[in-house]
Amino acid sequence: MRLNEDPRPDEPAPVVIRCRANGPYVVTGKVKVTDHLGNEFKLPEGKDNVALCRCGQSKSRPFCDGSHRGCGFAAEETAS
Repeated sequence: MRLNEDPRPDEPAPVVIRCRANGPYVVTGKVKVTDHLGNEFKLPEGKDNVALCRCGQSKSRPFCDGSHRGCGFAAEETAS
């Protein structure tokens, strides 16, 4: 299914993880983020998306705080 297609009415909307160029993973959809012990992180309130750090420099890991902009992080993977 393409990102802009509607799922069938009887199917839940898919969770979408978008790799932002030189930035975080942006997760759209109903998700739960847990640590390695299964403890649930509180998700940012009032947002439809969750941005997950992939540069490793965020002070609010696993969430992105924009640190990638100043640390030289580079990643521009594309799907083939």
